[in-house]
Amino acid sequence: MNDELQALRAEADSALAACADPRALEALRVGLLGRSGRLTLLLRDLGKTAPEARRERGAALNRLRDELAARIEARGAELEAAALAARLAAERVDVTLPPRPRENGTIHPISRTMEEMAAIFGAMGFAVAEGPDVEDDWRNFGALNIPEHHSARQDMDTFYLPGEREGRRRVLRTHTSPVQIRTMLASPPPIRVIAPGRTYRADHDATHSPMFHQCEGLAIDRDLTLGHLKGCLIDFLRAFFAAPALPVRFRASYFPFTEPSMEVDIGWNRRTGEIGRGGDWLEILGSGMVHPRVLANCGLDPREWQGFAFGMGVERVTMLKHGINDLRPFYESDLRWLRHYGFSPFAPPMLHEGV
Repeated sequence: MNDELQALRAEADSALAACADPRALEALRVGLLGRSGRLTLLLRDLGKTAPEARRERGAALNRLRDELAARIEARGAELEAAALAARLAAERVDVTLPPRPRENGTIHPISRTMEEMAAIFGAMGFAVAEGPDVEDDWRNFGALNIPEHHSARQDMDTFYLPGEREGRRRVLRTHTSPVQIRTMLASPPPIRVIAPGRTYRADHDATHSPMFHQCEGLAIDRDLTLGHLKGCLIDFLRAFFAAPALPVRFRASYFPFTEPSMEVDIGWNRRTGEIGRGGDWLEILGSGMVHPRVLANCGLDPREWQGFAFGMGVERVTMLKHGINDLRPFYESDLRWLRHYGFSPFAPPMLHEGV
């Protein structure tokens, strides 16, 4: 190896020793072995060397290149090991120290609302029923008297899944009504259940989310009337909003699975948002008497059994009760928001406390 290559190797040795981090090491590698590196340029100029010296010089250049590449790789491993050791030392935990005090977790407002609903309706004799998030289109639509030409059955409105179940299309449930169908198919009347849970619709904007929560209720018995439905919902709304004199209004409406159907409004102040005050009305949920076709689809004789059903959005009533004006933070996992609106896990809802 001639003096020129000896000097290059010595300079590289000095630079390697001075590299204190991977970035500096990479810069040195590029400067020596990169496309325009010093050693690369010497290899390119090998053709200008006299033929009798070309073989010897080429061998020397290749040996130096391999040597430098190996030394750079070894130095990189040293730097990685040193960085890991420094990190382990900095993050070392003294297990003999006493634990640091930590804040208690909180119950999410949606979970709290469903707990309150279960407590209120539980006092009325309703049990909690559950079902799968992935349903078939018969339980989600057909059994509920929703015809095949209904717009909710279109892919633009509903999340359909590939494959079929028992010869029926699979779908992410668009409401918790399939739980009512499953309950009527599995249990003989009388029935009194609520079905809280997640639901999914292809709808996403400032006030809607493709995943949200509903709580539906179903009561099946002999001689149930619209009066039973109205009394049940009035008692629930007044207990939930802690307003014993809350004005409640029922308006005629239409749903495929109930007949007659009613929208339920509560009194509120449009200007201040205060519940139970002012002369304005706010729609809060839908309800009605279970349609005879739905009863028949579930194997119940409509001439013997009657029932009522209702459904409400959990996020909607939560926002109204606690003065939350934006839906998006419910799903953003912002700890500051959760600490502000969350509830203590050691304080379950109690009816005697007004929920």
